[in-house]
Amino acid sequence: MKQSLLFLLLLGLAGVAAAKPWWLRGVDSNETDFLDPNVAFRVSARVDGNLIQVRWVIADGYYLYRQRMAIRPESPDLVLGAPTLPQGILKTDPYLGTQEVYHQQVQAAVSYSRFDAGAHPLQIKVTYQGCAEAGLCYPPITKVISPQSPAADAIAVSHPWEAIAILGGGFAFLVAGLALRKGRQLELPAA
Repeated sequence: MKQSLLFLLLLGLAGVAAAKPWWLRGVDSNETDFLDPNVAFRVSARVDGNLIQVRWVIADGYYLYRQRMAIRPESPDLVLGAPTLPQGILKTDPYLGTQEVYHQQVQAAVSYSRFDAGAHPLQIKVTYQGCAEAGLCYPPITKVISPQSPAADAIAVSHPWEAIAILGGGFAFLVAGLALRKGRQLELPAA
């Protein structure tokens, strides 16, 4: 009697473990068919003059809600304007009603100003939420991003001679040190 009761209890637990959660009921796919949110929704930011351009690349079969996107300052003394987003596509969501969504990619422009003269790194906090067309909706995602500055990238690429100058200076210092070792003085030609 105890063995059959235990068997029925284990069988019932196995059925509960195999059951789909409410958001996947009626969907033929399983949770292993869905992308990681960092793959489904890739976000990046760059500085363009007095604007910060935030770009989302959205995987095929996924979408982002316009009303669930927010860009806020993370750095001290950073002030952001309201984000400018393009018009999305209307979608009727069974849980949220008619929503404006984005597929493939979307870019937001945000004006900014700083009062710390760049004393702190430029960082923004980006929040967004999206779903898979197959029926899985992700919880809201929040990330802190440091927008890339094209001017800093151009300086690093356009002045490789700075590294050579630093190495050359170090080499000259080494040669002078070797010449002055053991109490000998370096004799310079008379001017």
